[in-house]
Amino acid sequence: MYSPSIGVTSTPATAYGNRLFVYEVAGLNQNTDNDSLDYPIRRSGSVFITVPYQRMNQEMRRINRMGGRIVSIKPLNADTPLQVTSNQPKSQVVEQPQSNTQKTSKSMTETKEKAKIPVNIYKPKNPYIGKCIDNYPLVAEGGSGIVQHLTFDISGGDLHYLEGQSIGIVPPGTDENGKPHKLRLYSIASTRHGDNVDDKTVSLCVRQLEYEHPETKETVYGVCSTYLCHLEKGADVAITGPVGKEMLLPDDEDAKIIMLATGTGIAPFRAFLWRMFKEQHEDYKFKGLAWLIFGIPYTANILYKDDLEKMEADYSENFRLTTAISREQKNKDGGRMYIQHRVAEHAAELWAMLQEPKTHLYMCGLKGMESGIEEGLSPFAKEQGVEWKDFVKTLKKEHRWHVEVY
Repeated sequence: MYSPSIGVTSTPATAYGNRLFVYEVAGLNQNTDNDSLDYPIRRSGSVFITVPYQRMNQEMRRINRMGGRIVSIKPLNADTPLQVTSNQPKSQVVEQPQSNTQKTSKSMTETKEKAKIPVNIYKPKNPYIGKCIDNYPLVAEGGSGIVQHLTFDISGGDLHYLEGQSIGIVPPGTDENGKPHKLRLYSIASTRHGDNVDDKTVSLCVRQLEYEHPETKETVYGVCSTYLCHLEKGADVAITGPVGKEMLLPDDEDAKIIMLATGTGIAPFRAFLWRMFKEQHEDYKFKGLAWLIFGIPYTANILYKDDLEKMEADYSENFRLTTAISREQKNKDGGRMYIQHRVAEHAAELWAMLQEPKTHLYMCGLKGMESGIEEGLSPFAKEQGVEWKDFVKTLKKEHRWHVEVY
């Protein structure tokens, strides 16, 4: 721990991995989680904790468990003592070690060269006819809307895919003009091996679209989503694709994956997390950090809740779950808690992670997410002297910014 009245010195660190960082933490309380620490926890003000680079993620999670909030993260300068004159500085600067310029992030296409990204194996004029083998609800009692997890048998064809891709569904029947319905795209919610890990299935997470007609005021139901949500086991379904290269999961086992989702936008991230933690592979053993920030209206709408909570408990060093429950939680201003408010709360941590070349940020869900994330992070970026839009351009250039909204 560091006291504001004490200067800090350290042995010079020459390697990136040996760097030390100082966390300024507010809001810690003495409790059973930290009674064993060798320093007292104050009930107000800030504490200063020195953390080796290798333990930054573990320390972030430990602080979070103790109810603390990271105010700033600064590298410990071996030559100049850390000078802190106030527990509540007006502007905090989060710095990160300069990355090796020779080690640039590879594009998703380069990353997936070996996998040979499959695209449009089945087209709308000649779709694959799969069979529904599972269709169960994901919303618990007290939640809003209808959301279903569907699994289709694809063993009779050559449909294969990667995590982060989508498939098209062609609903039966015709539209008001007598023409066949157009296909709708849905993010795949299963890994490339399917929920049964036998390479014979593909799964979706589908919410029944329901809205009020602006003129007639009648309730309108989405054609394809209603068809899927009420699809019976054993029914045939026309599938196209797969499509998409933007949301692919990098092969790097040490990557840091920030996932921002609203509602059924969790679908591709379910695929990511199942591959990382539920499946066991000889050629892929995830050792990095996956952080899911999930926005939903009610606790009952936390899709795949039991699985997510079990993964967080079993893999606490590698997986972190943060929820924004809009109808049950309040933000700091007393309004509803949305995903951008959680992003703002954790801005220092997220910003520090995004400085690392192995960190990828993904977002999937309703349109407007990008502006919400900008709302959450741009004020913090500005404090660091960085224009958020310029920073996003850099992330896009480095193929570390992945967005799929609808």
